[in-house]
Amino acid sequence: MVYKIRIRRQESQKADSYWQEFEFDGSRNSSVATVLKELNSRTPLKDNSGNIVTPISWECSCMVRKCGACAMLINERPRLACSTFLHTLKGSTITLEPLSKFPLVRDLIVDRSNLFENLKKLNLWLESEAYMSSWTHEPRYQSARCLMCGCCLEVCPNFSSKGTFAGAVAAVNAFRILNEEQEISHRNDVSTQYKENYFEGCGKSLACHNICPIGLPVEELIVRSNSVAIWGRQ
Repeated sequence: MVYKIRIRRQESQKADSYWQEFEFDGSRNSSVATVLKELNSRTPLKDNSGNIVTPISWECSCMVRKCGACAMLINERPRLACSTFLHTLKGSTITLEPLSKFPLVRDLIVDRSNLFENLKKLNLWLESEAYMSSWTHEPRYQSARCLMCGCCLEVCPNFSSKGTFAGAVAAVNAFRILNEEQEISHRNDVSTQYKENYFEGCGKSLACHNICPIGLPVEELIVRSNSVAIWGRQ
């Protein structure tokens, strides 16, 4: 099947963005990541107007939905390029854009360092040997699966890369630390930072709930983190 691939390109944050279109003639079972790799393998790479263009800048690492590096807007929805397959998308035109909530680096690459800096502010690490309770094993496991890809932040109406609100990625990751930390003073410190950098800034829209590309139970983990950090309940 022949697909039209529309890509929003931009040389840098200060440059103007523009659209380029390419043609991909391949299997409907191909992933968006496969499409991008195939386009960049063309020598030279030409757009649909016959112009020779520079290779498309995008990020990837594991290619098996484990690292979150290839997060981007695919048909206006945040997804992972490696796990988004053409047969799951409507129509024969595929639109690719960078995530809009983070500073642009180039083309489909954004700077997500603010995401990690916000997590540092919450002190999400253990100061003691982890305390394990069997009845919270499943949500702790789910918390540990977070890719920190930023898809949940892309749809969050309260998140800004210039702000201190850490978004759902903080609530998801906080549960594991709050549940396992035995050092009371550190757990209290995490709870304080959680309240300031997540709980007080969350508008409870739950736009993040169904957007996770690996299907984390985001709402459940938010509720559990709130319960421990705000109301002191396990």
